[in-house]
Amino acid sequence: MQIALADILAAREAIDDQVVRTPLVPSVFLSQKTGVPFHLKMENLQPTGAFKLRGATNAARNVPCGTTTLTCCSTGNHGRGVAYAARQLGLKAIVCLSSLVPQAKIDGIKALGAEIRITGTSQDDALAECRRLSREPGIHEVSPFDDPYVIAGQGTAGLEILEDLPDLATLLVPLSGGGLAAGVALAAKSINPAIRVTGVTMDRGAAMDESIKAGHPVEIAEVGSLADSLGGGIGLDNKLSFGMCRDLLDEIVLVSEEEIYRSMQVLYFEERLVAEGAAAVGIAACLSGKLPDLDGPVAAIITGQTVDMTQFTDIICGRDIVLGDKCVKGVRYAA
Repeated sequence: MQIALADILAAREAIDDQVVRTPLVPSVFLSQKTGVPFHLKMENLQPTGAFKLRGATNAARNVPCGTTTLTCCSTGNHGRGVAYAARQLGLKAIVCLSSLVPQAKIDGIKALGAEIRITGTSQDDALAECRRLSREPGIHEVSPFDDPYVIAGQGTAGLEILEDLPDLATLLVPLSGGGLAAGVALAAKSINPAIRVTGVTMDRGAAMDESIKAGHPVEIAEVGSLADSLGGGIGLDNKLSFGMCRDLLDEIVLVSEEEIYRSMQVLYFEERLVAEGAAAVGIAACLSGKLPDLDGPVAAIITGQTVDMTQFTDIICGRDIVLGDKCVKGVRYAA
């Protein structure tokens, strides 16, 4: 199925009563650091704390007749979005997670009334359980990224950015399975093909980047990361998001755990934002010098705030963070 700008426009109408039109705010600090006007798209202000509510709501509004239950696999935020959308529509939700998902995200999903299934140590394991459930009558799977309604829903964030900042030159998008990147890139380039859309992800377990390099979806080892929301594979049977990201993204930039750590500090101390690691990767790409020829105005999507607060407190205080086989050395913040 091909997705077009018309699908994103239809999604905006479908989700208008449940999803917040989040502000695009200028950052004085980042504008000074980069030398160009810099703006933050505040998706952390969604009712569920992350952009995933957009795609989940659009998908939930378009389920087959007879659906009683939504199921999904998730690294946390998509599950929360599906749980919220299901509750709003009087449906049940079963969210499949791996053991790598932080407890704070599990608790947030449970609070919305969803049933939790913890399966295996990767999102691929969680996906297998989700697929098994979806074969039962009345249960409909909502993919976190490879679903036309999800991609169109995420693309509504791109529409809002272009409406608020018509002369946008560069759009920085956190990249995981590609639902957000595909949707906002389609929206942006349909309106202005000259806009540079950069996908940013962590340098440990970057599934979409490895897949695009290989020319086809590949399996990757999933490891712990401060950007836990960006973990997991893209599915070997990926039908939509892989091709769209390959064709629509101008580049992909990888950032280290240390760079993510510092950018979470920057967003807190300079912008007073509690942002999860995945939300900070665009900032990390800029501050680390990995985007030297940055044209402005720039917009970076702050994708969410559903962070483990114990870990976040350690980062703000400059303490070491242990991520499975890796220790991220803490540093006290200094502008």
